[in-house]
Amino acid sequence: MKTDWSQERILVLAPHPDDETLGCGGLISKAKDAGAEVFVQFMTVGDTADLSPKGYSTAEERFAEIKQVRDHFHWDDWHMALPGDEYHLRLDLVGRHRLAQVIEHESPLSVARLRPTVVIAPHHTSYNQDHRAVAEAAHTALRPSNASLRHHPRLVLAYEEAADQWRADAVAPPSLLVELDEGALAAKLDAMATYGSQNHPHPHTRSATTLRALAVLRGMQAGVALAEGFHVLRQHA
Repeated sequence: MKTDWSQERILVLAPHPDDETLGCGGLISKAKDAGAEVFVQFMTVGDTADLSPKGYSTAEERFAEIKQVRDHFHWDDWHMALPGDEYHLRLDLVGRHRLAQVIEHESPLSVARLRPTVVIAPHHTSYNQDHRAVAEAAHTALRPSNASLRHHPRLVLAYEEAADQWRADAVAPPSLLVELDEGALAAKLDAMATYGSQNHPHPHTRSATTLRALAVLRGMQAGVALAEGFHVLRQHA
């Protein structure tokens, strides 16, 4: 069943700036081109020592990059929930209840306030502790309940990142493959290049070559040229 993305209000949960692009930048571009609303809830950002030519990135630089990527994708809105070194790369030390409350109720882009039709979160098997914390909190925030009393997004997905292939246990392949055209993939690659502090040359999990290779692989699995893969956590008509 193909999704008419033009009718969707999409909330993307990104542990850090760039995760939304790495995980679903192609879908974001495709959905926005179709007329969808797209909102990005970032959880945290801080100063980071990077294994890159630059070597170090500040939270101020990361915020500037977010604004450029927002203009690139034309998100409808974005929000940073827990900025600062107290939280960056330490979300696993924040109680799951607090993170779930941010996602469910407290943020201006919470599920209760925004009432998205689609929520896309990181996969719970990521080696990154912040990604796992956000995935688990999203799982709690989106738990089944009485839909007449509490908003239930129609579609809940987990995105994949190339780096997530480093796992302790095997994971089933993506259960939803979203076809991309060259324009959507180019938008994803250009957005990743805009995250200058996080962009790396090949071979690296965030290189343009790696992102294209993963899109080609997922496309081949769907019988098309390019695609992004997602794990369906909930879907109802």
